[in-house]
Amino acid sequence: MSKKKSVTLPAAPGTAAKKGSGGKKSAGKKPVAGAGFKSIAENRKAKFQYELIDSVECGMTLMGSEVKSMREGKLSLDEAYIRVQKGELWLIGSDIGHYHNAGMWNHDPRRPRKLLVHAREFESFAGMARERGLTLIPLRVYFNERGIA
Repeated sequence: MSKKKSVTLPAAPGTAAKKGSGGKKSAGKKPVAGAGFKSIAENRKAKFQYELIDSVECGMTLMGSEVKSMREGKLSLDEAYIRVQKGELWLIGSDIGHYHNAGMWNHDPRRPRKLLVHAREFESFAGMARERGLTLIPLRVYFNERGIA
């Protein structure tokens, strides 16, 4: 039984490297629970269904009702994947439930959401997806210590 290979992109904002680190990424470090990070959703099945090769943090463009709904925990990454379209990364298949107070200005729960990533990281992951036929999947969504998703 062969495993599917994938490149993972946790849909979360942040910096790739701290100042003074010589541009090196801090590999293998996860945010510590209680250190200002609030986890919203995690794709636990991805670790079993795919072979994880690399990961990167990136931001998401969201509407106001989506942010409020995510704070209530109404996010599912079960069928989500990331597609490269027109030089941008898009989160497809994620489901952010309706926010009950938004009324007629509510968002579409399954709409594609643009991911924000540095150009160098984009070129690296988009190249791997094109050349080697890898799948890009989100692993986790969380709010950072500043409250940004």
